[in-house]
Amino acid sequence: MTTAQFIDAHVRLDVHPTHPSAVTAVLTGSQAHIPHVGLEAANWTVVAENTLVLARIDHEEPYWAEKAAQQLAADGVSVEITPRLREAMAEEWTWADYPMPWCTRSEILEVSDAAQKIYDDIRHGQLLIHAHAEDGHTTVAVGTYLGSGKSVYLHGENHLRQVADTFDSPAAALVAFERVHGAAMRPGPAPMTDTERAAAQAETSPPAAESGPPHPPPETVPAYAADAGDHDALLEAFLAAHGEWEKWRTWSDETTHAIHESQTLRIERVHEAHPRETAWTVAAYETPVSDRMWVLTATAATPAPVLQELLDHLADGDGWDTAVGALVDEKTVAAATQPLSEAGWKHTVDRRWIGWTSPAGDAGVRFDAFAAQHPSQNLATWTVWAGPGPDRPTWALTASPDTPSSLLADLSETLAHGTGTRRTNTARRPRSVRLRPAPPAISPPTTGHTISRSL
Repeated sequence: MTTAQFIDAHVRLDVHPTHPSAVTAVLTGSQAHIPHVGLEAANWTVVAENTLVLARIDHEEPYWAEKAAQQLAADGVSVEITPRLREAMAEEWTWADYPMPWCTRSEILEVSDAAQKIYDDIRHGQLLIHAHAEDGHTTVAVGTYLGSGKSVYLHGENHLRQVADTFDSPAAALVAFERVHGAAMRPGPAPMTDTERAAAQAETSPPAAESGPPHPPPETVPAYAADAGDHDALLEAFLAAHGEWEKWRTWSDETTHAIHESQTLRIERVHEAHPRETAWTVAAYETPVSDRMWVLTATAATPAPVLQELLDHLADGDGWDTAVGALVDEKTVAAATQPLSEAGWKHTVDRRWIGWTSPAGDAGVRFDAFAAQHPSQNLATWTVWAGPGPDRPTWALTASPDTPSSLLADLSETLAHGTGTRRTNTARRPRSVRLRPAPPAISPPTTGHTISRSL
């Protein structure tokens, strides 16, 4: 695997100002044509010079925009995701009264993506619709793919449209369709639905300029107060640059696992975690089949500079090993926190807790002396936090007793002296369920070459 090269291009992704779920991409830079080609290949539509729009009939634009951002970042393109789009990406929603309630979120995405492909084939002239008809609460149609000559019977509208049957010829398809829907049969495609019309409008005109003052530039802040950024893009860039790591995603597409070629260091990345829930788990093993030596976790709101330092340390390949079961002594603690002490962080001792707090009191590192004496229990001995306090952190990172002091020292150095950027009003909203208007009820389609009224 080769390291992604830097490309002089910047892509700013934002929600469309007039079409609620659509996403816009504005490209700048001397090599803007490179991401331009990639986005067009991913079904983004050009609406103005260096401006593209993603408008879908399943309202899943934020999901696919996030996929595009990850790919662009892995290719070496600078990507900016506006706070409101990042919020939409983090929001989890479902359709009210979905007619296939047994489907998981990933399966719903597959169903709607298949419907999107049918819609795209029709509007691009690849699927010619011969006739349509109203069938109860939904629409059915018959058409032929011009390239393959395969004829299909379509059932449903918008994100629920699917291929319910196939035929060897247009004649066979039309005869079968007329036999069932003769009285209601109409020539050509059905009129556009409101959803299709809205998507078409978003793709035919550039987004209007927003009124009001321009977005303020990001401010430079301590690393622990920086924005979380795009965690998925950070991981993709890390894996692209380090071929000794191999990744795979779970069947539900909710988690990515990365394993070093030695099989003794592993990363688990949960993609849809709440900002205060664990989104990263790094674990080290003495051998591929041994018990875990140490483990480190980080929440979804962990700032990008802190995560980048963690990944950089893992990439160096040094300091993975540690003395398993060895009690943490004063020398180990001093080595791990030396950058904090040198930077003037306040040092406190409160019974079992030893703490280092930033001068502003908005971040800290806490060492649990009790947990350190019980390494077999794999307790969180170290806690790195930022926010109102260690018990109410905006983000947190925890580490077990045997976590290498060199790794902890690198993180302390970043906390004490590192910087990052932060934009105003960038906090991501906790996950919620957004209910869409109920789609028309349908029954599962039949199979075989017979069109049935049971559809």
